Amino acid sequence: MPHVLTIDLEAWYHGLGLTPAQQTRYDDRIAPTVCRLLDILKRTGTRATFFVLGVVAEHSPDLVRTIARDGHEIASHGYAHEFVYRQSPAAFERDVARSLAVLEPLAGQPIRGYRAPYFSITRESLWALPVLRDLGITYDSSIFPILNHRYGIPGAPRQPYTTAGGLLELPIATERIIGINIPCGGGAYFRILPYGLTRWLLRRIEARGERIVFYLHPWELDPHHPRIRSQIRGTVKVTHYWGLDRAEARFTRLLADFRFGPVILRYNGSECVESG
Repeated sequence: MPHVLTIDLEAWYHGLGLTPAQQTRYDDRIAPTVCRLLDILKRTGTRATFFVLGVVAEHSPDLVRTIARDGHEIASHGYAHEFVYRQSPAAFERDVARSLAVLEPLAGQPIRGYRAPYFSITRESLWALPVLRDLGITYDSSIFPILNHRYGIPGAPRQPYTTAGGLLELPIATERIIGINIPCGGGAYFRILPYGLTRWLLRRIEARGERIVFYLHPWELDPHHPRIRSQIRGTVKVTHYWGLDRAEARFTRLLADFRFGPVILRYNGSECVESG
């Protein structure tokens, strides 16, 4: 069975902490980067699950329809790219419900998957899981088993598992080295770590017969998007731009080295298996 490839479809500025007013000053650059990504996936015969931000789908509905027509799965990334743990349960429910209302007509089928912006379902926001279940979500990919200043539950399982509320949870790939979970499943970690090290870590996971869940943002294939470090706080001003010039070549190499597919998973006994 293939490993799982996921795409977080958002604009380059959505994870930078800019206000909505600041965001409107810039071109989102989504269409050309997504088209380039779709071309790579088509050339390599790879399908993926796209966790689409509701506001992006609202502004670019034809792009989402194209993704679905190309055989990729559409899932929810919420609507407005807000931290889950900074919302009330009611506000979170409204945000996810709004995203589903936008996405389902474009996908042509019910939306079953969700990933929180910033992987922000943490110990303080586990209340979000039953909210997702009540909205018809059957799997989540928001709990990252590492410690990060924005997210993470370091002690969470590192392989797909069923939560207490009955959702299938799909953690991003990590490998445990000398007692530490090393993130090797995409994002800034993919651009910062040497590719050879990433591949070695992923091969270790694969050799045990375990599932790799990998993620990428389309903007990571766009090294020429605006540089606005003066408006960004903390380590994000470094990690966001690190290695963008080599990300596309690395990603193409990854698709040659490993076999990936979309989530399209169902829970069957104690195993996650592909359906459909």
